[in-house]
Amino acid sequence: MSEVYAARRTRLRERCNAGGSAAALVSRPANVRYLAGAAPPGAVLLLGATEDLLLCGEPPGDRPTDGRPDESLRLRILPGPGSDPAVAAGGLAVTQGADSLAVEEHHLTVARHRAMGSVAPGLRLADLGQAVEQLRVVKDEEEISCLRIGAEIADQALGELLESILVGRTERHLALELERRLVDHGADGPAFPTSVGTGPNSGRPGHRPTDRRVEEGDFLSVCLGATYRGYRCEIGRTFVIGTSPADWQIELYDLVFAAQRAGREALVPGAAHRDVDRAARQVLDCAGYAENLTARSGHGVGLEIDEDPQLTPAAMGKLDACVPVTVEPGVHLPGRGGVRIDDTLVVRPEADGGPELLTITTKELLAL
Repeated sequence: MSEVYAARRTRLRERCNAGGSAAALVSRPANVRYLAGAAPPGAVLLLGATEDLLLCGEPPGDRPTDGRPDESLRLRILPGPGSDPAVAAGGLAVTQGADSLAVEEHHLTVARHRAMGSVAPGLRLADLGQAVEQLRVVKDEEEISCLRIGAEIADQALGELLESILVGRTERHLALELERRLVDHGADGPAFPTSVGTGPNSGRPGHRPTDRRVEEGDFLSVCLGATYRGYRCEIGRTFVIGTSPADWQIELYDLVFAAQRAGREALVPGAAHRDVDRAARQVLDCAGYAENLTARSGHGVGLEIDEDPQLTPAAMGKLDACVPVTVEPGVHLPGRGGVRIDDTLVVRPEADGGPELLTITTKELLAL
């Protein structure tokens, strides 16, 4: 992997040089991990004029969530407690002869920015912008493999839950059990707080589990994800509890399923982000649910659970191959509940079989 990290840093350095900066400071944790293989708490990466350095306030630990530093990258542990790696990096950039330093202004606080200016007053600080995030959009096959394994873990955890008795258990209890099962099957941890919604809470995006108990006839919607080697995937499913679904439940489920299928089928290289959203949204709009829809139909995933691209009505840009995204339309009817169906897929050209579905738990409306 050392060659992979070195190549990523080279691409970023080329962008910085083209923008007139001899060095760059990367401080956003996911970006540090992408370029250095690890992101210990508070660590920053200096792409220097003569040498690249990973600066940490303390030695890296063994937590899998932090990753393992690239062996070819020099690690510098700062002396004394309270040292700021970002401020120290500014001084080191000057020592290496840099007169300008590109920084992630969207991540650095104003206080750290000022501190860097005081330590290296002759150093011009420029904005690196979203350069690293843009590099991260298209994944290599090693990254996709991590996402694929994470999806398998999430599928396994969800499948086991569906085989257990659900009536009478609380949303909170089910969410905690799912997160435990993720770790039991090899995940670093959950990719995000697991959402379990029952009855009137079902289908609500981002619903935080409550002490409401599962009842007969409820819709049960679940959204969870696994983190594996830092990469995060997502899956969401909706079921009916304990009985045959009512007519309105079947109708709503079939509509959301059709919308989700339309969104998945639109995932081709070159497709506009907004067109993928439109494909999913139009099915539900035409059925009269425009006011009950979420703001987006999906988003990118990777080292963070919410990355570019954003699949929204106003999104700009087009899909590339090897971009993992979610397709997650849903409808929530206040007071009644709703349906959400969510998959993680990788954009692939038709010659390679079209979009690769990573989360494979059935999307059939099951009565549990």
